[in-house]
Amino acid sequence: MSEELTSQFLTAKEEVTQLSAAPDNLVKLQLYALYKQATEGDVQGARPGMMDFVGRAKYDAWKEHEGKTQDEAKQAYIDLVGQLKAADGK
Repeated sequence: MSEELTSQFLTAKEEVTQLSAAPDNLVKLQLYALYKQATEGDVQGARPGMMDFVGRAKYDAWKEHEGKTQDEAKQAYIDLVGQLKAADGK
């Protein structure tokens, strides 16, 4: 299952770039967090400082998925891309 899931994950990664309209920033943040969890596992390093708004938002979004297995994160990413494709009419 893991090889098939990885294949679906890589396909979803490509499909998200082919949407007719870019997702909003919150969805992009969710995609980022799921991708990082799926490829690297739990968040690493120190939380960025208060003035690094983007870095802090990315860190916090990734941290929300802490403890999720890489396969679970891949499946969640695939599901989210599927929802985006359905809303996009693809």
